[in-house]
Amino acid sequence: MKHINIIGIGTGNPEHVTIQAINAMNAADVIFLPLKGAGKEELAEVRRKICERYVTRPGVRIAEFEVPGRQTEDRSYSQSVDAWHGEIANIYRELISGVPDGGTGAFLVWGDPSLYDSTIRIIERVRQANSIDFDYSVVPGITSIQALAASHKIPLNLVGKPVGITTGRRLARDGLRGGSTVVMLDGEQAFAKIDHVDAEIFWGAYLGTGDEIIRSGRLADIAADIQTLRSEARQRHGWIMDIYLLRKGRDFEE
Repeated sequence: MKHINIIGIGTGNPEHVTIQAINAMNAADVIFLPLKGAGKEELAEVRRKICERYVTRPGVRIAEFEVPGRQTEDRSYSQSVDAWHGEIANIYRELISGVPDGGTGAFLVWGDPSLYDSTIRIIERVRQANSIDFDYSVVPGITSIQALAASHKIPLNLVGKPVGITTGRRLARDGLRGGSTVVMLDGEQAFAKIDHVDAEIFWGAYLGTGDEIIRSGRLADIAADIQTLRSEARQRHGWIMDIYLLRKGRDFEE
């Protein structure tokens, strides 16, 4: 039976890669490296550098593949994502078919495979199609949430209180509800529409890399500055990955 390792590699800092991840990479016959098109070459280059640094077993092959763009015209968000996953599943099926019988392939996943990444569900989609006999393992990685908290030197939660994790789309729709809310995938900067007098924001982009940018403070005071920083950084790099924590309240408040 073929085997696939889905490996979390952290947020771009090679030192985020765990010993378990390094061992899983070196156990592979082939490592699949995604290319996401013009303007995002740096994402592929980070993966290449991680492989160059940590893959020491002779004979491990690096196989690059193109990731199709998501088509949104005349489709709901769910429909567009489902169709997109179907396209990627067809690509994964071909890649896994090329793994030798009894061999191992590996996908390197930004951050952790369990958090707002679809590699697991796409691999499971391929497996359930029953066209290839394989199993898979998941290796956890450092998430952007952990990197954000470390860079800002803060705990995520207020004492005895929960932490929520959501998307920019949901924040724009539902507003800020909990005391501490981590927001991911916010291409529209929904934080700028939140009207809570005492809300704080802890924002970061390119976390864990040499290009890391972080800002924190009262949301009403710095939201516009973050929007400007974000726009300038995206124009400079051609892409951006950012995340933030919104918080209202204080420790020990009931």
